[in-house]
Amino acid sequence: MRVDSVCVLGGCGFVGSHLLARLSAAGKRVTVLSRHPQRHRELLVLPGLRLERADIHDRDQLAAHFAATDAVINLVGILNESGHDGEGFRRAHVELAQKVVDACRQQGVARLLHMSALHADESGPSHYLRTKGEAENHVHNVAGSELAVTSFRPSVIFGPGDSFFNRFAGLLKYAPAMPLACADAKFQPVYVGDVADAFVNALENPQSVDQRIDLCGPEVFTLRQIVEYTAEVLGIRRLIVPLPDRLARMQAAVMEYVPGKPFSRDNYQSLQVDSVCGDGCEACPTGVRAVVPGYLGSEGGQARLQGLRQRRL
Repeated sequence: MRVDSVCVLGGCGFVGSHLLARLSAAGKRVTVLSRHPQRHRELLVLPGLRLERADIHDRDQLAAHFAATDAVINLVGILNESGHDGEGFRRAHVELAQKVVDACRQQGVARLLHMSALHADESGPSHYLRTKGEAENHVHNVAGSELAVTSFRPSVIFGPGDSFFNRFAGLLKYAPAMPLACADAKFQPVYVGDVADAFVNALENPQSVDQRIDLCGPEVFTLRQIVEYTAEVLGIRRLIVPLPDRLARMQAAVMEYVPGKPFSRDNYQSLQVDSVCGDGCEACPTGVRAVVPGYLGSEGGQARLQGLRQRRL
């Protein structure tokens, strides 16, 4: 299985920026589709990369850009929608996945890598998990023998530029106390560099075809432990107040209408399923303490970097 050219959807986002660098370093010719390519011209420093203007929800445009492409990578995903009925999730996850598979089959693309989510399930408790599950099943069930598919199911992804540790850091800097919903929810955070490596390593590996690959880091943390660790790296003291379930639901209902939707009822529902890998899953190697202080730490946090690396959460 040889792949020389790759077309990437969602390549201008957090995971995409890391993956593009690795694809370029591997000598691949990379085309990145974006509605606003002028906003991402910094990517053009990568050898072999082209930015193309496209509406990725337009079937004809997808087909045109997939012509003469060996492989397609779909990284598109959202954690919240502008509405409240699940249609935004369905458009971003299910409908786009359907269009991508159709365009791949139309143009004879031989390889598709698809970003799903850990515990994606059509019967899941949230719109996010249900639509991710439906999209994942679709790309595997409909692709046919002519399109080799691999999907990846990561836990929460961390690294420079993430919206996980950075979001909590932003809140902690300005709040003397943090009321925390779902404080006991568990995560197995996976480093963005390990996620990007998993995609690149699978691209030409026939053994990964038709596999659904869980991606988790080496350690499991509760949400409270993650927030407390973030405060420690920042070198600040904050009171973390775990909310009972009734208040957690109320917080989600209120925050859903705050600009930017920092927390929503759908997020609350997703947190009812621990984002940890099951037995037999080979963990990615890079841990939180090896990376997070390097991009999050204040002066105080950096001074205690070695100590933090030795501590167990």
